[in-house]
Amino acid sequence: MRIGILGTGNVARTLARGWSAAGHDVVLGSREPKDRTGLDVGTAAVVSLTEAAAHADVLVNATPGTASVDVLTTIGAPALAGKTLVDVGVGMTGDMTLAHPNSSLGEQIQEAFPGTPVVKTLCTMDCSVMVDPSALAGPSTVFLSGDDAAAKTTTRRLLTDLGWPDSSQLDLGGIITSRGQEHFALMFVAIAGGLGNHGFNIQVVPPGSAHSA
Repeated sequence: MRIGILGTGNVARTLARGWSAAGHDVVLGSREPKDRTGLDVGTAAVVSLTEAAAHADVLVNATPGTASVDVLTTIGAPALAGKTLVDVGVGMTGDMTLAHPNSSLGEQIQEAFPGTPVVKTLCTMDCSVMVDPSALAGPSTVFLSGDDAAAKTTTRRLLTDLGWPDSSQLDLGGIITSRGQEHFALMFVAIAGGLGNHGFNIQVVPPGSAHSA
C-alpha cells in the first residue's frame, strides 16, 4: 500500500519505519523537504506535502494537532478527496492543556474535509508502543473512531501490520468518539508522571461472564 505520512517528527519517523518494515511504500511529507535529510525513516523518502498526498492511497496526519487543519488546507481538498486519512494527532497548547476541549482534532478535520474519510487511532500511546505493542508485558488496546466503514477496514489492516491483533483493536464508533481518544492525553500525561515512563499502554477489560447478564 502507498502511505503518505504528513510530518517528519518523532511519531512520523517511527510510523514510517514500522510500515516500511511491513512492506508498504511510504513517503513523508514536509513543508521543507530539502531541510529534512538524513532522517531515520527506513526506506521512506521525504517529499513535499503535495507530493506525499499525490503518492498516497492512505494519508496519515502526524503533524502537530494545533497546526494540522492549516497543513491540510495547504494541500487542498481536491488532493485529499477520496483518500483515507488516518489521524494520530492531538492538539495540545504550550501549557499542556487541550487545544480542542469541547471537540477534537479528528472532528475538525472531518468537518473541514467532508470528502476525505477520517479515522482516529494510535493517539493514546507513545510512538514506541504504536509500532511494537508486543514489547509490553501483556495485551493492550488501540482504538478507532470514524464514520466510514471502508476507511476503518483499511486502517485496521495497517494496525495489524504494526503488530496489533484484531483482538486488541476496539472500534468506538463515529468520528465524534475521537474526543475520548484525544482527551485521554491528560490521563496519559498523569500516568507517565506516576510511572516515570512513557512506554506503556492501557487495556480495556470486558466484564466476566458472571457480570455480563
